[in-house]
Amino acid sequence: MKQTEQAVLDVRNLRTSFYTDDGEVRAVDGVSFSVPKGKTLGIVGESGSGKSITSLSLMRLLPASGKVKEGEVLFKGQNLLDLSEKKMRAVRGNVISMIFQEPMTSLNPAFTVGEQISETLMIHEKLNKKEAMKKSVELLTLVGIPSPQQRVKQYPFELSGGMRQRVMIAMALACNPEILIADEPTTALDVTIQAQILGLIKDLQQRLDMSVIFITHDLGVVAETCDFVSVMYAGQVVEYSDVISLFKKPKHPYTVGLLNSLPRHDIEQEKLIPIKGNVPNAHEMPVGCRFAPRCPFATDLCRTKMPELITDEEGNQIRCWIYSDQWDGDPEVSIYGEKRTAQG
Repeated sequence: MKQTEQAVLDVRNLRTSFYTDDGEVRAVDGVSFSVPKGKTLGIVGESGSGKSITSLSLMRLLPASGKVKEGEVLFKGQNLLDLSEKKMRAVRGNVISMIFQEPMTSLNPAFTVGEQISETLMIHEKLNKKEAMKKSVELLTLVGIPSPQQRVKQYPFELSGGMRQRVMIAMALACNPEILIADEPTTALDVTIQAQILGLIKDLQQRLDMSVIFITHDLGVVAETCDFVSVMYAGQVVEYSDVISLFKKPKHPYTVGLLNSLPRHDIEQEKLIPIKGNVPNAHEMPVGCRFAPRCPFATDLCRTKMPELITDEEGNQIRCWIYSDQWDGDPEVSIYGEKRTAQG
């Protein structure tokens, strides 16, 4: 992969399935990526692409019907999937923390925010109640909540959406984690508060030298916050690149489609071009390339054989027959990254 920094987290060939009345659903199918120390990896894709299930698999927080069937999640060389549940509990919230999409469903309405932050500190840092509450006030100050001495005594419903999200960030940072996973942390917030939260995460990352995994469907957020990007579609990584290369010269047809449907100010854009069709049903995945039914360049090869994730001459990764020696379509399509309006 196109990065020289030492990876703090390596995910290799991760496969997660759910078992339903209709059979097995492969929600995450062979996902691999690395997260360098102090850098931000964005995982982007439409709803149903497997982004959130990937993060829950890393943390081993899947519901009962889900199971990681294969792969490795290497934190500094140690496979987290091999740890006992007791040892994994020592990892969660301590060395790897997670911010969830909707704070009202993540915060307990029956306890004050101070009690909830303190619990993490008492479990992992072995602080007593008084010490933990004092540090809770310091954490609320760190994340920019005014009157923190008063806020620690309040319940989640007494706070605004933006403040609740800041509380979630304070809880996630309580034990100075080395990796922060942020799963759509600004989806329910207005644009102004969203910008504040993104700025806060970026500032805290630099101050604490954290690695961040940012899960989002918003490419604008990716451009603002990420160093590397993993584009997912139907449970698979279809493109992996540094963020500058991804926006300047996207290569996978799906990535180009996402960018064409995004309002941009850095290029001339007559109209937005939506991606035709829908994400495939998880129970009825296409035989070949999963994007083939929506791709304007799909050939018989694409419809019958799954492409591998290949590394190009620039060190980026693409799952597309266009970039292989087996491509049987228009040779001009090999410079797909230049054809920004091809989805039309």
